[in-house]
Amino acid sequence: MLSDCGEKRRADRTENRSEMATSSLAVTEALRAVLHRAGQAAERCGRGSDRVRVVAVSKTKPVALIRQLYDAGHRCFGENYVQEIVDKAPQLPEDIEWHFIGNLQSNKVKPLLTGVPNLAVLESVDDEKIANRLDNFVASAGRNPLKVFIQVNTSGEESKSGVEPSGCVELAKHVSQNCPNLEFCGLMTIGNLDYTSTPENFKTLADCRSEVCKALGIPEEKCELSMGMSSDFEQAIEMGSTNVRIGSIIFGPREYPKKSSN
Repeated sequence: MLSDCGEKRRADRTENRSEMATSSLAVTEALRAVLHRAGQAAERCGRGSDRVRVVAVSKTKPVALIRQLYDAGHRCFGENYVQEIVDKAPQLPEDIEWHFIGNLQSNKVKPLLTGVPNLAVLESVDDEKIANRLDNFVASAGRNPLKVFIQVNTSGEESKSGVEPSGCVELAKHVSQNCPNLEFCGLMTIGNLDYTSTPENFKTLADCRSEVCKALGIPEEKCELSMGMSSDFEQAIEMGSTNVRIGSIIFGPREYPKKSSN
């Protein structure tokens, strides 16, 4: 006969498994809802749903939930911190297309690219220094060219990374012409979290794309726009976004470690 403590432990384990199953089901349904909404937004502006990529941003979330979405057929995931993506990627299938979205320091290039050989896109190139560092390491590692987005600070906030809109053409030229181991794919913005200002930020990025494409002599469809998150991704798609980064409405609120009160 089990003791009262044994019964309690078994009940706790059963409850935890039940909560995990419920959470996994909720995450899968949430992703399906986001994909449906993204497809509808694309159709409203005369684009096919296959022209919009949904990056499921799993920041602070456990590997088990990422695996749940992988098993449901999703392949595109994003992370904001080097250590977190380096920890998670080896625990998951190699055909995941990882996007790194956060600010990247030069001394983090090697651990990121070494630890995540299946990194598909780096969305946050914001100056020539980091572009050169990436280019040199990709060459030395002998890997295929790395796809990159140039991050543009469309809101003008000092707290946000990104090149100023006036500098995006020169940075795009530098990446395209001087970094043979990088593949320039488009522009990215975080924008302003104030919902009322997002249309202005999205328009600024679209205007930057027009200037960049004219300077590089490429059609606009060859230059992606990564803009739009949980609160505004439908509007972003309607204004031209091809890549939306969705976290909280798929995975729920981020779960940061509680600070010790000592």
